Amino acid sequence: MTEKHTEKYGDTYEVVVVGGGAAGLSAALVLGRARRRTLVVDAGEPRNAPAAHMQGYLTRDGMSPADFLAKGREEIARYGVELVRDRAVDVTRDGDFTVALAGGRTVRARRLVIATGLRDELPDVAGLAERFGRDVLHCPYCHGWEVRDQAFGVLATTPMSVHQALIVSQWSKDVTLFLHRTAEEELSDEDLRRLAAAGVAVVPGEVSGLVVADDRLTGVRLAGGAPSREGTTHALEVLFVAPRAVPQTDLLRRLGAQLRETPFGAYAEVDETGLTTVPGVWSAGNVMGMAEQVVNAAAGGYRAGVTINGELLMADLDAAVRV
Repeated sequence: MTEKHTEKYGDTYEVVVVGGGAAGLSAALVLGRARRRTLVVDAGEPRNAPAAHMQGYLTRDGMSPADFLAKGREEIARYGVELVRDRAVDVTRDGDFTVALAGGRTVRARRLVIATGLRDELPDVAGLAERFGRDVLHCPYCHGWEVRDQAFGVLATTPMSVHQALIVSQWSKDVTLFLHRTAEEELSDEDLRRLAAAGVAVVPGEVSGLVVADDRLTGVRLAGGAPSREGTTHALEVLFVAPRAVPQTDLLRRLGAQLRETPFGAYAEVDETGLTTVPGVWSAGNVMGMAEQVVNAAAGGYRAGVTINGELLMADLDAAVRV
């Protein structure tokens, strides 16, 4: 948004987009091109920041997440969209929406896009967080090709860990499932049959930490359990782990939006366009689903932007007819 445009409309916008990741920027791009007064509030905490590259996005495969977002910010600026580096801390509705920012600014909007994503909480294992996004990974579709045929480990942290071990075996025939704090008895007969068929080794015992040499993961160390396993080191080159997903739904909750409970957290209930159960509020990206990759998030933001523009147009035309 140009300085002149800001002076004319002050802190009132047609659409405020909360979240400056792929979903939020995509919605803002559509709305800016549709000549809508749009503000993006970006807290600057993208989920994929630890990763050096992103994959699976046609024509952007291998691009760094930071470069992707920088390019997106450049693109929305061409169409007069304003972006502010701040955090939305409250939202209320009295016809339009009022969004309070951490920096003290308050903005108004006719429509909202909530694209606040989710936060990954890693298991409490020494050294895990420092290597996340490098050789500690969570998604084989994001990183599997780059680490193919290396020695994989999978840290069991959820009921889906067996499934994760089976999936990653597509990228390597050297896969070990470390049960960590999961009891061997918790694996079903079907789990064991499938793991055996995939050639996945199963190692009981809690993982106490990572083994790193020359800034490369070389193994994991067990601790506790049977004395024969105390301090045992298992060599590997890549460790897959499933973080605990924490959807950033505070603003949606404040608005009274309905959330759907899943084994991986509570996510926004939306229709096919991203519209939540609160009229005038759309959601896109990981705040509406854990499995939304960058390409999905961008598509969701696009759908929301197109729908919002059409709704605003019809609302204004109907208001003009009534005059």
